[in-house]
Amino acid sequence: MTSCSVSLSGAGKKFNREWIFRQMNFHFEAGKSYAITGPNGSGKSTLLQCIAGSTMLSEGTLSYVTTTGETIHDQQIFQSISLAAPYFELIEEMTPLELLRFHQQFKPLLPGTTPEYLLTTAQLEAAANKQIRYFSSGMKQRLKLLQAFYSDVPVILLDEPCTNLDRNGFEFYKSLCEGPGKNRLTIIGSNDPAETEHCSGHIHLPDYR
Repeated sequence: MTSCSVSLSGAGKKFNREWIFRQMNFHFEAGKSYAITGPNGSGKSTLLQCIAGSTMLSEGTLSYVTTTGETIHDQQIFQSISLAAPYFELIEEMTPLELLRFHQQFKPLLPGTTPEYLLTTAQLEAAANKQIRYFSSGMKQRLKLLQAFYSDVPVILLDEPCTNLDRNGFEFYKSLCEGPGKNRLTIIGSNDPAETEHCSGHIHLPDYR
């Protein structure tokens, strides 16, 4: 896994005639954590989707550049990112073990880890062969975070990462940030300061309206 940085230059996004953000110039440095903040409806999820390359900017540019100076083509951005978000759907007919093994086929896990190991770290090993449709919302969120943090990619994107998590789940999230998430570019959209207290950089989205 080669580290990379992400840059927005003159970036803007609008729906119909309303600008969600515009004229954003920001450099996300490889290996650091950043928070995207703003009230509900301010566009945090939209900005994360633009950074992920799944939503096109209305103006400006998005660029991914590796630490070796290689520019990643727009069509290949998906290979460099992992994403956990409330709107991210899991395949509920699968068991978590099946899901992680399926995921591993197109996006490798971090070296030295296995689906079985991941489920143990999330305290989901007892449900390894249980269909995800029977999981609680908190269990599903733990599974989403496992996929995001343990994918062997340089950029992790998180949207409201502690949604549906109890206190133990929040401690699990913190352990991911301090463990597999450390020294990778992590961008977090959240209104909860506890979720982003470790971040070294911040974007307050209303500043770019």
